[in-house]
Amino acid sequence: MTASPAAAQALPRATAGAYLDAVGRARALGPLIAASADTVEKTRRIPEPLLTELHNSRLLRLSLPRAFGGEQDTPMAYFRAIEEIARHDASIAWNMFVANSTVLIAPFLEPEIARAIFTNPRTLMAWGPPNACRAKAVVGGYRVTGRWDFASGCRQANWMGAHCNVEEADGSLRLNRFGRPTVRTLLFPVAQANLLDTWNTIGLRGTASDSYSVHDLFVAEAYSSTREDPDLRRVPGPLYAFTMQGLYAVGMAGVATGTARAMHEAFIALASKKTPRGLGLLAASAAIQGEVARNQAKLDASGAYLDATLAAIYAAADEQAVISVADRGRVRLACANAVQAAIEVADAVYKSAGVDAIFPGSPFERRFRDIHTMSQQIQARSAHFEAVGQILLGHPPETFL
Repeated sequence: MTASPAAAQALPRATAGAYLDAVGRARALGPLIAASADTVEKTRRIPEPLLTELHNSRLLRLSLPRAFGGEQDTPMAYFRAIEEIARHDASIAWNMFVANSTVLIAPFLEPEIARAIFTNPRTLMAWGPPNACRAKAVVGGYRVTGRWDFASGCRQANWMGAHCNVEEADGSLRLNRFGRPTVRTLLFPVAQANLLDTWNTIGLRGTASDSYSVHDLFVAEAYSSTREDPDLRRVPGPLYAFTMQGLYAVGMAGVATGTARAMHEAFIALASKKTPRGLGLLAASAAIQGEVARNQAKLDASGAYLDATLAAIYAAADEQAVISVADRGRVRLACANAVQAAIEVADAVYKSAGVDAIFPGSPFERRFRDIHTMSQQIQARSAHFEAVGQILLGHPPETFL
């Protein structure tokens, strides 16, 4: 039964049992995801019955407020559940991360609008990152024409979003409270968008991160909001005290560490039986033993660091106030560290696996392509370390989300 907004304020914080439940549900889907992986790769779509099982698992609603039919789980459960899915297929985990990222707009909407969108238990939303497109402010809402790219999950979505600067009637750009051009998110049914088949990449092919366009589309004011000011959220709770960008980073980290962990585990299995020409058993090599141990430590340590960081901030988070810039920096640092560790482990494993890693269908080849596609995404930028360094040194960026 869906809780009312008032009841949602009184709901207890998720327990360790809920944490394990989310990961357990993710683990239960593992065999079906693994069996569907080739189809996902070839068709760039999530096939049935996997899509229905993902909906039934409610793993696509971990970040959605309970008042609107979601799980409103902890960020720790979110990270570990995505990591578990990524062990079986990175594209499915990426789509799970995106589905849970887009629902973070719900706390910023009028409650009746959020319910109208998310009452359907199969609602999925997709969008691409902001660009130079503008929405023109008109009576009752906005009119927009434009094209956006990288809309992961759009082929399963029934709602789309477009992030735009807002052009006022006099031609000026609307400014936010920081004095910069505001970015407004406009929401509309997927049938009102033209989906463009543009996602032909070396990795994460099953994310179907295609482009889309709209022409002279009217979007009512109520079906719009902004992601750039965390103080504007309408739903209380410690999960939403985290910023949207911070939770984006958590999701990305889960995809990366899960993918690298699967490669690491596959290499351990390979090393126990592979004897390269002119050498001894891989598992008997001191160099390989040391590398396996270091890789294990990197994955376990980075995951534990992110877990502990999220847990500490979540436990201290206010029901209403957004976490501090210092805590936002802690989240970003732990996520960036996890992503970097995952890429390093994936590279080391790929090299040590030799020719076994280069053939399609191996436990390494697709995951190597997937993780290096991730490495080009904005969440994997090394500049995140620099931004956090500025905070640690007492010179935070003007805005840090």
